[in-house]
Amino acid sequence: MEISGSTAFYAGLSTIQTGQNRVDQAAGQIANNTIERSVTSQSSGVQVDRLRSVDRSQQSDLTSNMVEMAQGKFQVEAGVQVAKASDEVLGTLIDTFA
Repeated sequence: MEISGSTAFYAGLSTIQTGQNRVDQAAGQIANNTIERSVTSQSSGVQVDRLRSVDRSQQSDLTSNMVEMAQGKFQVEAGVQVAKASDEVLGTLIDTFA
C-alpha cells in the first residue's frame, strides 16, 4: 500500500503550518505596534495629539491582529483534528490488511 503526498494527513499538516504562520504574523505585528508606542511615548504635547489619532487606527489594527491570531489558532486545531483522524484511519487500514 503506497501513501502519497496528497493524503488527508498532509492536508492536516499543511493546515497546521498555515495556521502557525498566521499566528506568527499577527503576533509580530502586535509586537511591532507595541514597540512603536513605547518609543514614541516620550514625546512633546503636539506629538501626543498626533499620536492619539494614530492610536485609534492602531487599536483597530490590534483588534484585527487579535482576530487573525484566533483564526490561526482555530486553523491549527482543525489541522490537528484532520491529521489525527487520518492517522487513525491509516492505522485501522494497516491493521485490517496486515
